[in-house]
Amino acid sequence: MPRMLDLSDEVRAEIGDEEADRLLAGENAPGAYDCTSCRTPGDSERERTSTVLFVGDETAVLAFAHASCLPSQIVEVSEEQLQGAVRSITGEDTVPSQRPADGAPEQAVLGVTSGLVLIEGELHPALVVEPTGPIARPGAAPGGGDDFLPLLIEHGFMPVTSLAGVPPTLHGWSVLLAVGQLHAILQPGTGGSSPVAWWQAHQPLQVTDGWRAAANKLQSVLLYATPSGTVGRQPREDLLRGALDRAASQGQLVACAMPLAGT
Repeated sequence: MPRMLDLSDEVRAEIGDEEADRLLAGENAPGAYDCTSCRTPGDSERERTSTVLFVGDETAVLAFAHASCLPSQIVEVSEEQLQGAVRSITGEDTVPSQRPADGAPEQAVLGVTSGLVLIEGELHPALVVEPTGPIARPGAAPGGGDDFLPLLIEHGFMPVTSLAGVPPTLHGWSVLLAVGQLHAILQPGTGGSSPVAWWQAHQPLQVTDGWRAAANKLQSVLLYATPSGTVGRQPREDLLRGALDRAASQGQLVACAMPLAGT
C-alpha cells in the first residue's frame, strides 16, 4: 500500500530514485513505526511521515518520524557517531559524551550543559558550550592563545554583557533534538549543501522534561559559549545562571538563539 511519506530532495538524491520510489510505494517502508523524535507510534499509511537519513562515512541509516516532529532531512555524522544514532533509533540506553571541536587541539573537547534560563519572566531552554581547553585557529601554532570566542563571533555569535534579553537568532544553525535527547548542534554546509554537525554527541545527551517542554513551546534554543574554565559544571540551574552572569559581566560570553529541529 502506498505510504504518506515526506521525502526531501536531498534524501531522494542520497538514496536514489529507485529506492525512493520503493519507499513511497510501501515496499521498503514500514506501516507502523516508532517516531525517531518523540518515540510514540506512527503509521505511514494514515499520517504524514518524514524520512530522516543519518549518513556516516560509509553507511547510512534511514529512520522515520512524524512529519509534525521532524522534517525529512539528512543528518551527517561520522561512522562512529552513527552507532549512537542507531542505538537511539532502536531504543537502546545511552550515556552522554562529547567529541573534539573542529580545529581544536586533540585534548580539548566541547562540554555541553543544558539548563533553563529565566529571561523577562519566561523560561528559555539553553545550552552552555565550554571547551575543556584552549581552542586554537586551524593551522595556528600551539600555545598561541584561545580563539574560541573570536571564531564564534566570526560565525555570527554575538557578545553579550548580560542575560537580560534574548539574543538574536543565528539563521542556518539549529539544535537537533530527537527521541527526546540532544543529538547535535548543526551549522550550514558549505556551498549550500546539507547542514553538518558543529557539535555532535557521540551518544545522545539526555535533557529534562522541563527543558524539552520549553524547547517545544518556543521552538528555539539559546546557545551560550564561554572560554575554558569560565563557567564549569554547575550542579544547579541557579548556580549556572550566576556563573553565566559573571562571564557576561567579564566579557567572556557569546550567545545566539537557534531554531529547534525535532521534539
